[in-house]
Amino acid sequence: MERLLHEMEQRLYGQKTNIRLMAAALLAGGHVLLEGVPGLGKTKMARTLAALTGGEYRRIQFTPDLMPSDITGSAIYHTKENEFQTVYGPVFANIVLADEINRSGPKTQAALLEAMEERQVTINGTTHRLPEPFLVVATQNPLEYEGTYPLPEAQLDRFLFKLVLDYPGEEQERQILKGHVPFATERDQAIAPALSLDEIRAAQAQAAEVVVEDSVIDYITAVIRRTRESKRVQLGASPRAGIAVLMASKAWAALEGRNYVTPDDVKLVARPALRHRLLLTPQAELEGGSSDHIVQETLASVPVPR
Repeated sequence: MERLLHEMEQRLYGQKTNIRLMAAALLAGGHVLLEGVPGLGKTKMARTLAALTGGEYRRIQFTPDLMPSDITGSAIYHTKENEFQTVYGPVFANIVLADEINRSGPKTQAALLEAMEERQVTINGTTHRLPEPFLVVATQNPLEYEGTYPLPEAQLDRFLFKLVLDYPGEEQERQILKGHVPFATERDQAIAPALSLDEIRAAQAQAAEVVVEDSVIDYITAVIRRTRESKRVQLGASPRAGIAVLMASKAWAALEGRNYVTPDDVKLVARPALRHRLLLTPQAELEGGSSDHIVQETLASVPVPR
């Protein structure tokens, strides 16, 4: 995993924390929602991760006319063979990029989100398992809302992390420009896998065995419950959010080379794991509040176990 992280950091400048969080989502078996303005490398991040893992990669461009069968696949009748043949959709891949997921209607969104949760797809009455590992990276533009279908809270809850990409620093942006002198397309620059899918599955099994002491579980429970007590929050974190923080903390500890979780691991993953699960009151939004502020205040108010 360190080889994977190193190779990604050599190709994606100024996104070190987001890269490690995406790798943690892969270890935890979760999915990632990327939010950022165009041109920050959201698509490149998913494509680079797929290339470095040697996994199968598919990109789905969400548009208003996209149908659920365009994602999952369908059964086509062949007259010569006198039988139905299953045509698998692009969701049958190890890493799936759902580009601008909020551009398609709720029915199409639900088809992908069902596959994310159940890890299987039903086509013509037959259930087909999705490959492992399976990671969905969905993107959305935070600026353009005209003609979009925002993901409801129940569907946002399916994502382990919501990562916010920001502009790189001056030095990182300079490195990006230097990488295009002389100009070479990314297709010309072949990326050798840093590890195999079998190694990823082994790393996932290792992350699942990370030890979590009762005091850390109590800490996570207190943080989750405290979000529901805030007067500025209309909808607090659910028990599923607590599971997400727990699994993400174990994955982060594994990336750090430890077989146990510390409260610092919980603090680090809490914001990306909870920011999309909290619904603020209208008054809090008018005052300029954000879910990140709520999570940060919650972490500061809960005693840290020793």
